[in-house]
Amino acid sequence: MATIDTSRFAAAAMPNEQRLGVASTRVLLVLGLLVLWEVYARLFGRAGMVAPPTDVIGALGPTVFGDPKVRSAVLLTFVELGVAFLMSVALGIALGLLVGIGEIGRRGLFPIVLFLYAIPQVVLLPLVVLIFGLGPAGKIAFGVSHGVFPIIVNTIAGMRNVSPLLVRGAESMGASRLQVIRYVVFPHMVATVFAGLRLAMTMTLLGVLLAELFVSTGGIGYFTQVYAETFNPAPLFALIATLALMAVAINELVRRVELRFTRWKQ
Repeated sequence: MATIDTSRFAAAAMPNEQRLGVASTRVLLVLGLLVLWEVYARLFGRAGMVAPPTDVIGALGPTVFGDPKVRSAVLLTFVELGVAFLMSVALGIALGLLVGIGEIGRRGLFPIVLFLYAIPQVVLLPLVVLIFGLGPAGKIAFGVSHGVFPIIVNTIAGMRNVSPLLVRGAESMGASRLQVIRYVVFPHMVATVFAGLRLAMTMTLLGVLLAELFVSTGGIGYFTQVYAETFNPAPLFALIATLALMAVAINELVRRVELRFTRWKQ
């Protein structure tokens, strides 16, 4: 009697089971943290300091989506974050390629990039405001100043991971400098660059929020400061949750773009 080999079917089904297990673990962890937060806020939390998750969810409607001013602030912050992040990506990858493509750039310019990266960007906020003003341009510029350096550093690090033998082989076969970057260098630096993009997204959000907190009268950062100063934690945490959803959405977009550029590895 012929037997059916089920091992290959089990192997094929295993990745789906693993993904389901990972998703279940994440959901259980988040639910557990929310339950602990709810219990602590109800039993031990001080009024005006900590709000339970149920109150935060209840404040999302009337605060974030019900108040036209807050709704406009959320939209403004999202637009500023998106523009600043895109500018950081374009500028960071371009500068990273220019610095990292040659030995002279890596030895002469890369230390300067690291020096500028080490400067706390918050001390430059008055200068940014002086140049770009108090409007969205200043907040976008401050977000770019936070997000561009992680991309530059990771782009240069990714270019260092490329074997010189591959570059010389492509050049010996008549490939131009642009073709070497497109077909040899870029595929081997994708993982490192996208790690920098994720870090840059967080840093860009931080820069935009800092500008809104200190020198702006609009955006989510301004209203979080207002709710914190008036000891109104429920809408404060609701705005923080909105910021977290923005970060998750952009991070998921970056992840999908990364999957698009790394299909060749599969």
